[in-house]
Amino acid sequence: MNEIIRKIEAEQLKENVPQFNVGDTVKVYGKIKEGNRERIQVFEGTVLKKQGGSTRETFTVRKFSNGVGVEKTWPLHSPNVERVEVVRRGKVRRAKLNYLRGRVGKRAKVKELVK
Repeated sequence: MNEIIRKIEAEQLKENVPQFNVGDTVKVYGKIKEGNRERIQVFEGTVLKKQGGSTRETFTVRKFSNGVGVEKTWPLHSPNVERVEVVRRGKVRRAKLNYLRGRVGKRAKVKELVK
């Protein structure tokens, strides 16, 4: 039974997955269906967390829209995620940035990683 599941999951993996980490600012190009039409909507924000592995890997992105914090969790290998584009790298020292939920304005920013 496990071999069958592994084989199905291996077929669903995407080949070109971008490398991004927690704290990075990313643009997620998501497909949205409205009736019989399909369009792509961009969701740009900071990556709060990455979890899971293989085909079940997800990441959560947080942005501010009209002064309200909005979070979306995206499956990394989903066909509804067209692509993920890294806008800037963030310098963080933890794996989950849950503390950003209670902050607004300049305090909610993540420093940029300079190499």
